[in-house]
Amino acid sequence: MCSHVYNGIIAFSLTKHLTKRLYYDKNEVMYITEVLTKTKKGKISHRCILLRESYRDHGKVKNRTIANLTHSNPKEVAAMRLALEHKDDLRVLQSIKAVELEQGMSIGAAWLVYDVARRLGIEKALGEGREGKLGLWQVMARVIDQGSRLSAVRLAQVHAACDILGMREGFDEEDLYQNLGWLSEHQEAIEKRLFRARRGGKKSELFLYDVTSSYFEGQQNALACWGYSRDKKSGKKQVVVGLLCDEGGEPVSVEVFTGNTQDYDTFGSQVKKAGEQFGCERVTWVGDRGMIKSAQIRKLNEVGFHYITAITKPQIEKLVRTGIFQMELFDQEVCEVLEEGVRYILRRNPRRVEEIVGSREEKKKGVEALCQKKNVYLSEHPRAQVTLALQEVQGKIERLKIDRWLRVETDGSKLELKEDEEALVEEGRLDGCYVIKSDLPKEIDKQMIHDRYKDLAEVEQAFRTCKTGLLEMRPWYVQLEKSTRGHALVVMLAYLITHYLQEAWVDFDLTVKEGLKELSMVCSMEMIIKDQGSCHRIPTPRQTSAKLLQAAAVRLPRVLPYLGATVVSRKKLPSRRKNH
Repeated sequence: MCSHVYNGIIAFSLTKHLTKRLYYDKNEVMYITEVLTKTKKGKISHRCILLRESYRDHGKVKNRTIANLTHSNPKEVAAMRLALEHKDDLRVLQSIKAVELEQGMSIGAAWLVYDVARRLGIEKALGEGREGKLGLWQVMARVIDQGSRLSAVRLAQVHAACDILGMREGFDEEDLYQNLGWLSEHQEAIEKRLFRARRGGKKSELFLYDVTSSYFEGQQNALACWGYSRDKKSGKKQVVVGLLCDEGGEPVSVEVFTGNTQDYDTFGSQVKKAGEQFGCERVTWVGDRGMIKSAQIRKLNEVGFHYITAITKPQIEKLVRTGIFQMELFDQEVCEVLEEGVRYILRRNPRRVEEIVGSREEKKKGVEALCQKKNVYLSEHPRAQVTLALQEVQGKIERLKIDRWLRVETDGSKLELKEDEEALVEEGRLDGCYVIKSDLPKEIDKQMIHDRYKDLAEVEQAFRTCKTGLLEMRPWYVQLEKSTRGHALVVMLAYLITHYLQEAWVDFDLTVKEGLKELSMVCSMEMIIKDQGSCHRIPTPRQTSAKLLQAAAVRLPRVLPYLGATVVSRKKLPSRRKNH
C-alpha cells in the first residue's frame, strides 16, 4: 500500500511533464534541485527547478535530468518533494489523508488496442483532433466488442476511453454517428496517410482486389438495393463492398457501392484510386475471373498497368478444343503457354481433384437414395404415378448439375439410374484444373505470377473476417450514405488491428476475442489526491495477461491522468432492465 502511494504520487505528478518516460526504477536515486543562473555581476537571471536522478555508469556516479519542473504547479512540486522526503520510511505516508484509492476502470484491453493502433499508423492517419480521437475509439470499440454506436458509448464508460485517448471532453452516441460522416468525408486523406505511414514512403507495385455484398436486416439505407446476394439471402436489400489490399493482403482502402452494382463496374474507381490517391505508377492488379474482363483490361492498358486473373472453365475447354492447351500440360508443376501476347499459367490442384470427385460421389448417392425411396413407394402404392416420381428424381439431378453423365429411366413400374461412363470421364477431365492469365513481361517469373494470384485468398479471408468472423460488418445500424461509408472504414481499420493480434497470439490457445476478454480484467486503481485531482494507478498484470501483452509488444503505463471527461448515453434503459 505504501509503495503504491509513493509511486502513485511520483507518477501522477510527472504525468504532465513526461510523455515518453512512464516507467521508473525504484533503485534509482531521485531528487529535486534548484539551479540558479547568474549574470557576470552576480545577479540571479534565471531559476530552474529540475527533477534529477543519480546513477552509476562503469563505477562512476553520474546525474541526469528527468524533467524540468520550473513552470509546474507548486502543489505538484510539493507532492513530489513529500514523496521523495519519506522514501526511506513509507509508513509515514500512511497518515497522509490527502490520498484516497477507489476502484478504477478496465485498462488492459483498451490500452493494448490503442497501442497497436498507434504503431500501425492508424492514430496518426486519423489525426490528433477530437474527430480523429472519436474515430479511433470507434475502431477500438469494434475490435473489443463490435456493435452499434450506443454499444461503443457503453464500452467507453467501462474501458477508460477518454483517459487513454487524452480526451478532456466526453461524448455520446450522437457524436459517434456524426463522426461516421466525418470519417466518410475525410476517408481519402485518412487512407492516403495510412498508406504512406505503413509503407514508409514505398509505393506498392501490386494490388489485390475483391468484392463482396452485405445485406441489411429490416433497416433502411441510402445505398441498399436489390442485387445478387453472395450471402444467399433472398428478399434482403444489400450493399456491395470493394476491398483493396496490398501485396501482403492487408487492406489499404474500402469502398461501398449500391447493392445492384456489378463486380466489374467497381473496378474503374479502384484503378483511379491507385494512381491518383496512392501515387502508384507501376501497378499489377490481381482479381478473380469475374472481376477483370476485357473491358477492365483495356482500362488497365490505358494507364500502363498490368493484370493477373484467371479464366473460366468454358474458356479452358475452348482453348483445349482448339489445341492451344494440351491436357498433359496441366499435370506439370507450373506450365506456361504464350498466345497472342498473353501468358497462360496452367496447373492442376490434386487436393481440389479429390474434393470434386468426392462431391460428385455424394451427389450421386443422394440421387440413389431418392430413387430407392420412390421405388419403395411405387411398389406399395400400385396406383401411384410413375411419371411424377420420374420428374422429381430428374429435377434433383438437374439441380445438382450432374445431368451430363447421370439420367433416370423407367420401365413403367420402377425407376432406374443410368450412368454415361464416357460423359463422366469427359466431365472429370478438367477436375482441379485452373488457368491464370496475365500480360506481365517475360522477365517476371511464371511462378511469381502463380503465387501472386494465390495471394488473392488473403483478401477473401479478410472479407470473411469482416463479414462473419470476429469483425462482423453486420449489423450496420446506419441509414445515411455517409454513415454507411464511415462504418465500412471503421471495420477495415479494425481488421488491421485484429489481424495484427491474430499473428501476435498465434502460439496461444485462444482467439483474439478471448485474449481481449482476459485483458479486460486488468483494471486500474483511481488515486485521488486532495486539491490535485485524480489519476489511474495501473497494477502489474497477472501471468496470462502479461504474456499476452508481451507477445503483442505492448507495455502498460504505470499511471494515466484522470481527465474527468463524461461519456453518457442519450438512450435510457427500459425500466424492466433498470430493476435487474
